[in-house]
Amino acid sequence: MFDSLSDRLNATLTDLRSRGRLSEEDVAAAMREIRLALLEADVNFKVVREFVAKVRERAVGEGVLTGLNPGQQVIKIVNEELAALMGTGNEKLAFRSSPSVILMAGLQGSGKTTTSGKLAKLLEKQGRKPALVACDVYRPAAIEQLKTVGGQVGVPVFDRGTDVDPVEIATWGVQQARQQGRDTVIVDTAGRLHVDDDLMAELVRIRDAVKPDTTLLVLDSMTGQDAVNVAETFRTQVAFDGIVMTKLDGDARGGAALSVRAVTGMPILFASVGEKLDQLEEFHPDRMASRILGMGDVLSLIERIEENVDRDQAAAMEEKLRKSEFTLDDLLEQLRTIRKMGSLGGLMKMIPGLGKQLRDMPVDDRQLDRVEAIILSMTPEERRLPEIVNGTRRARIAAGSGTSVQQINALLQQHRQMKKMMKSLAGGKMPGVPGLQGMPGAAAAVSKKKKKKR
Repeated sequence: MFDSLSDRLNATLTDLRSRGRLSEEDVAAAMREIRLALLEADVNFKVVREFVAKVRERAVGEGVLTGLNPGQQVIKIVNEELAALMGTGNEKLAFRSSPSVILMAGLQGSGKTTTSGKLAKLLEKQGRKPALVACDVYRPAAIEQLKTVGGQVGVPVFDRGTDVDPVEIATWGVQQARQQGRDTVIVDTAGRLHVDDDLMAELVRIRDAVKPDTTLLVLDSMTGQDAVNVAETFRTQVAFDGIVMTKLDGDARGGAALSVRAVTGMPILFASVGEKLDQLEEFHPDRMASRILGMGDVLSLIERIEENVDRDQAAAMEEKLRKSEFTLDDLLEQLRTIRKMGSLGGLMKMIPGLGKQLRDMPVDDRQLDRVEAIILSMTPEERRLPEIVNGTRRARIAAGSGTSVQQINALLQQHRQMKKMMKSLAGGKMPGVPGLQGMPGAAAAVSKKKKKKR
């Protein structure tokens, strides 16, 4: 979502970084470019004006221009102010009562029901015992959707159909959760296509009946400034405690995420970064600011690795690498581990120090599917001893995986290179996920890019 904004800001700040000295005119010119970049990203114009004024005031007034590395200092100021624009990062869900009640509000189509399931999965991973309550009685499909999501997540869903008052359902659902020993209740309320008095009145009645510890407003970031307007209306009529931004993996301009905190004063607590139920993340303004400015996000990368990489398996893999025993089965295992952490393109953007050209390299995740199909079309012996894969075997594997012999050759060649490289990396006890640096998908993208240049 922030790719276009990131490109514009990086171009401007790279120009500043390359200058040995800065004048007030240099800063003023950079501020004009930053202002245009933010406006083009659909950031609220009042927010843009205040942001640029703060950056300019700090850059000119703190001795930056006469200090060492003035360009770097201006970048640091932009990074800090960008993070401050999106919040402090200290806000968390409140769990005061037992069970703790979380009320979900938002317009129809914002992703509220799916987000309720994602939040339940996230809280369960954190050690809590959530339950879901279906209060959208106006859309029967919403109740069935919540049941489906709850079943996939593995948490109970309390519903009483569409003929009962939603306030009664919410109160009953909290009671059921208490009786079943659940410590968190997520109440999925009805939405509308637009803000109206009936929607607000019903939300107020449910809020007063269940007395939630936290009320979350779910906003579709693809709607741009309209999402900010919706948030402002909800804030004035139904007080909420935090915001969930959905569809941050989309291709909108990102202005809503950068504006909503400044306009409403309410923090963004979570961000949905994909359609899968495990793709809801706690929102960290400082990390998002670093991503936007092309500085990577190593903390989030480490967290994903810790969540998906088993320490014992990693130790066993390191031992295999030391002995040069990195088989195609091991490669397949690493591919699946990396797929759990998200797209390759997204992971590359989290790695600090990568140049823009590498970060923006077109990595096709479908390439990983093809690699998996190739390996699964091999016999156990072929996976263990790739050197026995001769011409006849390659033709059979290509037919079985729906690929070509050339693709089989490329994979085997890459495996040999990875095996050699991994052995040397393992000797230095390099942390992380074995296989990340030599991913076949990335290698194919590099090769494709080189051919284009020729």
